[in-house]
Amino acid sequence: MFKNRFWLTLVLSVPVVYFSPMVGHLLGYMPPVFPGSTWIPAVLGTVIFFYGGQPFLKGGLQELKTRSPGMMLLIAMAITVAFAASWVTSLGLGGFDLDFWWELALLVAIMLLGHWIEMRALGSAQGALDALAALLPDEADRITDAGTETVPVSELREGDIVLVRSGARLPADGTVVDGQAEVDESMITGESKTVPRAPGDAVVAGTVATDNTIRVRVTAVGENTALAGIQRLVAEAQASSSKAQALADRAAAFLFYFAAGAGVITFIVWALLGSVPEAVTRTVTVLVIACPHALGLAIPLVIAISTEQAARAGVLIKNRMALERMRTIDVVLFDKTGTLTKGEPDLKEVAAVAGGDTDRLLALAAAVESDSEHPVARAIVRAARQRNLAVPEATGFSSLTGRGVRASVDGRTVHVGGPALLRELGAVEPEELARSTRAWMDRGAAVLHVIDGNSVLGAVSLEDAVRPESRQAVAALQNRGIKVAMITGDARQVAQAVADELHIDEVFAEVLPADKDKKVAELQARGLKVAMVGDGVNDSPALARAEVGIAIGAGTDVAMESAGVVLAGNDPRAVLSMVDLSRASYRKMWQNLIWATGYNVVSVPLAAGVLAFAGVVLSPAAGAVLMSVSTIVVALNAQLLRRVKLNPAEVR
Repeated sequence: MFKNRFWLTLVLSVPVVYFSPMVGHLLGYMPPVFPGSTWIPAVLGTVIFFYGGQPFLKGGLQELKTRSPGMMLLIAMAITVAFAASWVTSLGLGGFDLDFWWELALLVAIMLLGHWIEMRALGSAQGALDALAALLPDEADRITDAGTETVPVSELREGDIVLVRSGARLPADGTVVDGQAEVDESMITGESKTVPRAPGDAVVAGTVATDNTIRVRVTAVGENTALAGIQRLVAEAQASSSKAQALADRAAAFLFYFAAGAGVITFIVWALLGSVPEAVTRTVTVLVIACPHALGLAIPLVIAISTEQAARAGVLIKNRMALERMRTIDVVLFDKTGTLTKGEPDLKEVAAVAGGDTDRLLALAAAVESDSEHPVARAIVRAARQRNLAVPEATGFSSLTGRGVRASVDGRTVHVGGPALLRELGAVEPEELARSTRAWMDRGAAVLHVIDGNSVLGAVSLEDAVRPESRQAVAALQNRGIKVAMITGDARQVAQAVADELHIDEVFAEVLPADKDKKVAELQARGLKVAMVGDGVNDSPALARAEVGIAIGAGTDVAMESAGVVLAGNDPRAVLSMVDLSRASYRKMWQNLIWATGYNVVSVPLAAGVLAFAGVVLSPAAGAVLMSVSTIVVALNAQLLRRVKLNPAEVR
């Protein structure tokens, strides 16, 4: 909208300015004279006022209704006064010389340009609820007496039996009635590991059956599902976001009251001096030049350059207030899984029974797991490849749901699995090995045993690996006086192990989605300003509620839509770039606003005639020159932001 109106307004402004007698006098030329030429500024200026100025007139009226004056009302006041005064002059009423058509045209064009720059630089975060809805499949396979039929999810009812195939999302909340599967519930719980679900277990809409087909009896649909509950949390959190005015709006509010007050005083003083025409002239001049062009460009230019610089550093700023607020943050609350950690299992340790070879044990485990697509299997195979181990060939692979896997290696049947598999096979873990595995489990690691027949050969541990960049990010934030907290749905011992490794200040563990949102509110209740960093659906309510929501770009669409800032990659050090940029850009905003408002503080009293007794009165032409100088200064000052270094790899 702003772009289209700007271009047409710009085209119409050229003849308005060119045929203005005041501009001609200022620049030393005589506008062409022909029948109707004197009406060109008035006719085109009227079109500009109603077409180009419409967003500001509507916005100003809304600010007036809500009694929250800001930029829109300041612009609306200036262009309305200029429009009325210019028509009075064009019609020759009262003998006034208040031809502000050119000023009206330039003011509308520049303000449209400023708003276009800002809107282009910033995205909008309105799609979180749509992204959540997209997590549900459009159709479901419902089982009936006649067989299986495909129906829209909206037609499902409580009590229906649905078939959920391997790799498919569940269409509704329900209970498993047949089959067993490993289900990825990370979007709800935040747990990186899949969980086994068997008959009688509850399952949640939007989660994924990763390895087998199951039949589920529907227990909740539509607004009653857990996913719908998250949608409501996101909506509530977005609605509760701070309504604090942006910096430019606060400056505009000050200038509105300043200009309105100065205008009233100017009219009263000049009228009391017995010069009503001069009172009108001085008052109109004050109100028109009270809205400096520089103010309309000061903030948008800083934001545009800031977002451009941020994008080069892998940070997408979607919300203007997020950029302003980041400098005030007291604590950064990181989601653990997929943010501070890689979000996938990684082989940590290998232990063989006495006299065993750990490399041979790992190669044997990799052979058995080589045909599995489970994340744990991929981690074991990847670790064997990284160590350049010779992995033997395995045959006869089979998956034992919820327990482990089995295959034949060199004619021997070898199992790889957890405690449930040990019990099933009647295998006994040697005490020397048990000491190692207990220590692993105490810190929250997943432990898998390698079993030949019913003899335990050894075990491996897998953990959600900490990103190397996380250590640097946490230390750098703390060096800037910002606390670091971590929140996760994982077990406390898992969370504490990561927190100890990274020296994190505060840990929230075993937290469900509703509680993540509450934990942000809890920190805010302590008087802390919170930046939340997350990547999953379960993080979206907390991202929406925090002063600044920062989503990892490799995460879900929901998280990105709920956040005001998106990190293009998964490097947590990019949060530091956001902090440094916020502080630098805020300084530039203030410098530009001081210059823009400083112009008003000087020019408005002069336009009002406070020095008229000394023969010093600011004419409209002189005011225009000062406006131009002010605009050039803020534009050049904003360019200095390009010198800020934001490379995440260089943060300290």
